[in-house]
Amino acid sequence: MPISAPVQVAIYLCRHSVVSSVMAAMDAMRLANRLAGHSVFALQRFSGDGNTVLGVDAALPVDGDLSVLDRADLVILPAIGSQVDTVIGENAALVDRVARLPAPSTRPVQLASLCSGAFLLAASGVVDGRRATTHWSLDAAFRQRFPKVRLNIDAAMTHDGPVLCSGGAQAGLDLCLYLVELHGGRELARRTAEALVYELDRGPQSQYRLLVPANQHDDAAVWALQQWINTHYAEALSLQCLAEQAHVTERTLLRRFKAATGLTPNDYVQRVRLEAAKARLELAGSSIDEIVAAVGYEDRATFSRLFKRLTGQTPAGYRERRRAARRGVGLETGRAQ
Repeated sequence: MPISAPVQVAIYLCRHSVVSSVMAAMDAMRLANRLAGHSVFALQRFSGDGNTVLGVDAALPVDGDLSVLDRADLVILPAIGSQVDTVIGENAALVDRVARLPAPSTRPVQLASLCSGAFLLAASGVVDGRRATTHWSLDAAFRQRFPKVRLNIDAAMTHDGPVLCSGGAQAGLDLCLYLVELHGGRELARRTAEALVYELDRGPQSQYRLLVPANQHDDAAVWALQQWINTHYAEALSLQCLAEQAHVTERTLLRRFKAATGLTPNDYVQRVRLEAAKARLELAGSSIDEIVAAVGYEDRATFSRLFKRLTGQTPAGYRERRRAARRGVGLETGRAQ
């Protein structure tokens, strides 16, 4: 079989680029080239002005400026951190240039974002009406800025037409391996993953998402109640019980708790219970039925339904995946369940 011309990959760098995100993409594709025995990918780094990028952690050399996009088959926008408005403003030229790339019917160009790089991609408008994802902690910020994008925050990665996105650092590697599969075949992707000691098809991002939001509010009474719930979650906690603990009426508690946390008191209790269950599921020594009772549920069906809705996995599936990961680094102890 004749070897096709390498895919021309353009990786964008700016001063906010997360170095680990950049290198994950480059390492995966360079490794794929080596394992294939020929260049599946031809890699070029570029910046807005073609000059070396002085990043937070390192000086990042580049191979050209925005004109690199004229011959790119695949454009990768690495993670940019969480100061998304600042980054979008500083990189307006890149955003405008991506918006003016030829239509797929004229010259197909794939556009891939790693983690928060999705904000730069979405700012160009090319993701409007398409599915996308980014890191779960940026869910609200992304939806507020780009309401026309069909955000699937639970997905580790998305592929809609020419647009590919990923959420989280590890999901960026998931996406890079997926690109290896698209352009070099499943076998090459499998071999590349094995050489990286990495698992293909790791599942949804939701399995890693923290279910309990951080206490980033100024309501002292709600904060105190959250701390109390965190140690009493296994008890029968009615709205009346919680309101009495907070010394407010039930109606006031509903209003203030939702304003402070974005959740109802009951939703918060369920999430605290499920986080406790996740921790117990990773350890040996207890059956799932025992864990269900220990975190405050009366029946396994209710627990399992909530667990799958919020994590994307069954309790048994989550336990097996997490224990397999621990065994892989020598952390598994005790008897298997």
